[in-house]
Amino acid sequence: MRLTEFEQRVEDEFGPARAGWVVESQVLPGRGATAKELIERGVDPAEAWEGLCEAYDIPEERRLGVDRPGW
Repeated sequence: MRLTEFEQRVEDEFGPARAGWVVESQVLPGRGATAKELIERGVDPAEAWEGLCEAYDIPEERRLGVDRPGW
């Protein structure tokens, strides 16, 4: 997953005002780090997104993000 896709999914799910806070502050279960820290360490953003989905109980139907024509 590209970083831009990760960022878009986070913003779509949590809103532009909360997205950055969620990525920087939520320590992901079983990973011991925030999404931002994991990505900075070189972890695929898809894994960080999956961790956020688990932490916030995001339903399966929303985990692929919003459909955007042309993406």
